[in-house]
Amino acid sequence: MEHRVLILAPFGRDADVIAELLARDRRDTLVCRDLHALADALPDGAGCALIAEEALTGGGTSRLFEWLGQQPAWSDFPIVLLAGARIAQRGPSTLDAPEWLGNVLVLERPLNSDTLRRAVASSLRARNRQYDSRHHLEESRRHLAERTHAQNALVELNDSLEGRIAERTHELSSANNRLLTEIHERAKVQAVLVQSQKMEALGQLTGGIAHDFNNLLNVIMVNAELISRVAGDDRVRTMAATVKRATERGAKLTGQLLTFSRTSNLDLKAVDVVALLKGMRDIITVSLGSTIHYANEFESDQMWTRADANQIELAILNMAINARDAMPTGGHLHIRVKERDAPDQTLVQGRYVVVEVADTGAGIPADVVSRVFDPFFTTKPVGKGTGLGLSQVYGIARQAGGTARFDSAEGVGTTVALWLPLRERVEPEAQAVSDAEQKATGGKRVLVIEDDREVRAMLVESLKMLGYAVTEAPDGRAGLDRLADDNPDLLMVDFVMPGMNGIDVIAEARKLRHDLPVILATGYADVDVSSLTFSRCTVLRKPFQLDELARTVRLGLLGQDRT
Repeated sequence: MEHRVLILAPFGRDADVIAELLARDRRDTLVCRDLHALADALPDGAGCALIAEEALTGGGTSRLFEWLGQQPAWSDFPIVLLAGARIAQRGPSTLDAPEWLGNVLVLERPLNSDTLRRAVASSLRARNRQYDSRHHLEESRRHLAERTHAQNALVELNDSLEGRIAERTHELSSANNRLLTEIHERAKVQAVLVQSQKMEALGQLTGGIAHDFNNLLNVIMVNAELISRVAGDDRVRTMAATVKRATERGAKLTGQLLTFSRTSNLDLKAVDVVALLKGMRDIITVSLGSTIHYANEFESDQMWTRADANQIELAILNMAINARDAMPTGGHLHIRVKERDAPDQTLVQGRYVVVEVADTGAGIPADVVSRVFDPFFTTKPVGKGTGLGLSQVYGIARQAGGTARFDSAEGVGTTVALWLPLRERVEPEAQAVSDAEQKATGGKRVLVIEDDREVRAMLVESLKMLGYAVTEAPDGRAGLDRLADDNPDLLMVDFVMPGMNGIDVIAEARKLRHDLPVILATGYADVDVSSLTFSRCTVLRKPFQLDELARTVRLGLLGQDRT
């Protein structure tokens, strides 16, 4: 019962709908009719509570606040507050509710099912960590009671022997010191867990914001391309090209932000490390600040490896931020990329791309160098770091088939090196459109399903300019209703939409047209394309350029899957 989800949504079918949604994730739920029922259920145990804002406007809040105020030290009960527009006028008690509720996550309605499920999952994870803390505290109390009992017994048994009293006193003092040390370590672990929760929430927020920016940037980027194609004035084309370059830069920065919230499986592909670092220069420079001089050194123009580009970017950015923290008054950061043979038997013999991140910071003592890749180990003050950055760097390198090395000297600086297996150069995909492909796809019909009006208008105009007959729908249900009448040769659908998401729409459309080619457009980084079981299904990542849209549509019509 300590892991169940209490649901209080007194109006309509909200509570039942939420319970059915959480049941898909095998969550144990209990629907409460009012605040009194919720207060009665809390002492029996719960993982978190979902409370609709309108439930707090009536009486009965005092028992809830009383229970929250009487929680033990290890407990900070998580509450997901569903705020919305049902209440015409919010009273003072409602406005102050989040503050009185304590550990509360406010979600504004309307919201999609994925957001709600993630909020519940995050709250339950936080509650499980609290249960772990409770277990540790109980163990500490038990050990302390046992040692106190032993101390009393020893005093009683050896009261007449002064020498043995002194000996036992020394042993008990040492045990007490060890116990205090353990309690201090547990407090540090608890602080790390709190920081991890904050980072997880920040990652979710960053992912959602970046998705919205991807839609905005996509509209600007493609419309700039359309303007440059139809404009007859060279000045207009030049200005459109400037807008396009600026949006490409914004899209790259947004993509790098998404690495903080990426939760999908590794996407191992050929990566040119030199080009990747050149593209990261802006975000690294901004992260370092004006007091640190940053420089790159490349042994050759191209050095390729097989890795997840987003994860490698995250590892390099983690190392750069660590270097910045080691140089509070300024300094130099050099990132060098070179090719080397495997240095020892810990790596498979062969050639490796070595990315060295070297700073002129304070360095760390030699006696702790061996622990720098351990999870939760950090030399930073409490609250300044989670101790997960370098362990994440090491894990990313190992998953790519390489390793990470660390070298530091106090007062001199630190060098962190990523060793990644070298692979042959990969030629970029040909961009030219053959006459046969153009003839095969020209004049085809495309149905676009997209809830964002600006994005939908951009897609429709772009596809029309590319020579396709286009029909459109603002949501999944409307698109499915048009499917029979429009009889499209290709379906293009957005991933995140209210009601039915893109996966649901594709599943329903395949029941009507099992051979219909589909393009799934998404601006989220955590869409696991490997889990898609549909044939003739192409994933198009936002933001995309007009040429990429044209190529993806063409390949989709020709029956080639691309992710």
